[in-house]
Amino acid sequence: MRQSSLLVPVIRAARIKKAVRHLARAIRRDYMRKSPVIICILKGSFIFCADLIREMKLNVEIDFIGLKSYGTSFRSSGNVRLTKKLETNLKGKDVIVVEDIVDTGGTLRRLIKILKKKRPASIRLCALVDKRKKWSQPKVDYLGFRMGKAFLVGYGLDLGEKYRQLKGLYRIETVSPGRKG
Repeated sequence: MRQSSLLVPVIRAARIKKAVRHLARAIRRDYMRKSPVIICILKGSFIFCADLIREMKLNVEIDFIGLKSYGTSFRSSGNVRLTKKLETNLKGKDVIVVEDIVDTGGTLRRLIKILKKKRPASIRLCALVDKRKKWSQPKVDYLGFRMGKAFLVGYGLDLGEKYRQLKGLYRIETVSPGRKG
């Protein structure tokens, strides 16, 4: 028998939009007289990052870094691979990392090591979702939502490069034939 997937809404688009505005205001307040470098972690953060920087109304530089630990699985491999390098000189600059979702913190820990070698003035972290049970390192400075361990897709997050285009966040449930959902 073949299983299928059901998308269950977790956070609607309007709630995400409100959270993005709130995060942008907090960042704007903290960086009012500065021009931070925004580092968007590809691929999952690109939609969140675009919406966030438009709401910030700050002069920012932006760069992208590719880090990958999932592939097409529901679980992280635990091995964070660099798929795209930064192009911006970060020495002496304030950096804000924009991440879509924090599962274990492994990707962010790896990125912070990379960034520290570039000697920025500061590094702060902004994430849409943090799924860790406890507040742990690295600390997320600007956070949209805390959630449980459900695997999420939508708003840039994917499963095997699918579902990024969805405006909200959804949990994937596997449905066996004959089961009524």
